[in-house]
Amino acid sequence: MIRLLVLIFFPFVVHAAGEGAWQATGVGATLSHRGVATSSRALSPSQPVEGGMTLVAWRYELIGPTPAGLLVRLCSVTRCVEIEGQSGTTRGLTHVAANEPLRFVWEVPGGGSLFPPLKVRSNQVIVNYQ
Repeated sequence: MIRLLVLIFFPFVVHAAGEGAWQATGVGATLSHRGVATSSRALSPSQPVEGGMTLVAWRYELIGPTPAGLLVRLCSVTRCVEIEGQSGTTRGLTHVAANEPLRFVWEVPGGGSLFPPLKVRSNQVIVNYQ
């Protein structure tokens, strides 16, 4: 699975070869109630890095249907950016320190139980930095 994800994001990693890149993969989360946000575990570089983020590629996989109105943010310690779709790229974290961990935050607006619950199987980021 990780090889497949690396192949999907390979053009972004190659683009960053002159600068630097790190990738991290984590298990997902479960969201059972509307109006409550849930966060993934922190995704961090496995080795020390220096510089600022430039392009961040992301991917997450859900188990089951996507709830109507789902809001997803990708957050560092200092900044969050709203992302759309289960994969893509953002420059919204440009200049954030490349060593800051990233988290996915999922939320479905409203109130009451969410049925079926939102279940995230996995999430991944590839962070390009210079």
